[in-house]
Amino acid sequence: MPIRCRSPIGFIMVRISSPTSRFSSTVIFATTSLLILGLFVWFRSTPIVRANNRNLSFILLLSLIPSFLSVFLFLGRPVDITCMLQQVTFGIPFTISASSILAKTIMVFIAFKATRPGSSCRKWVGVKLPNTVMLFCSSTQVMNCILWLSISPPFQEYDMDSYPGKILIQCNEGSVIGFYFMLGYMGFLAAVSFALAFMVRTLPDSFNEAKYITFSMLVFCSVWIAMIPAYLSTRGKYMVAVEIFAILTSSAGILLCMFSPKLYILLLKPELNTRGTMLGKRML
Repeated sequence: MPIRCRSPIGFIMVRISSPTSRFSSTVIFATTSLLILGLFVWFRSTPIVRANNRNLSFILLLSLIPSFLSVFLFLGRPVDITCMLQQVTFGIPFTISASSILAKTIMVFIAFKATRPGSSCRKWVGVKLPNTVMLFCSSTQVMNCILWLSISPPFQEYDMDSYPGKILIQCNEGSVIGFYFMLGYMGFLAAVSFALAFMVRTLPDSFNEAKYITFSMLVFCSVWIAMIPAYLSTRGKYMVAVEIFAILTSSAGILLCMFSPKLYILLLKPELNTRGTMLGKRML
């Protein structure tokens, strides 16, 4: 909505930076994550849910919900408080998601190595290592965000140069180092998860989650690699729209790639939801 204001050069237009697309997809994906979480809690004792640490699956679903909902902070007229919350509210939950996926990938990788005779990886099999990985990786991002907000937080700024005769009210990231460290750290976690999952994608199980981790991280990396040049080359509402698209697409990719195979078995093929079926190829 344009607002008239007085400046040294007379009356000029101030345009609020906000995307014009509908936001129903945000609500749909957040609700879908919540429904899947409820379904997994209901079937928490079944083999398909227990496979590869169900607690990490619960944490992953819980972290995806605020990732989707963080889009609403990018809408409307930016002020200092929303500018501070935008990136942090997105970055921390998304890092928790990436850390959970990395922990799952490490579990699959260790399970693959532990099948070899005399392997020393067998002592690492269990829930302690993946939980430690998830907590450590998430804490690193939390510390970065605390330092970022303490030293040079994002703030509202008036851009008078991009469009002559207009002032764009938008958010300045403050510390460029803090902003790109947040994005780069998420990309690093996704890249490590992709590399490890790709190495063990042929694990001889009937249900190998490494294949779905590979696809989800491929979607994540592709979206954000394509997003960075588009983000740097746009201004105003278009820059916001690019980031919203990247958040929704990467989060939805993780949700669909990670959980649609399990939902298929839970809802449509319950006869496959047995321990013998999950380990069928390995037992043979």
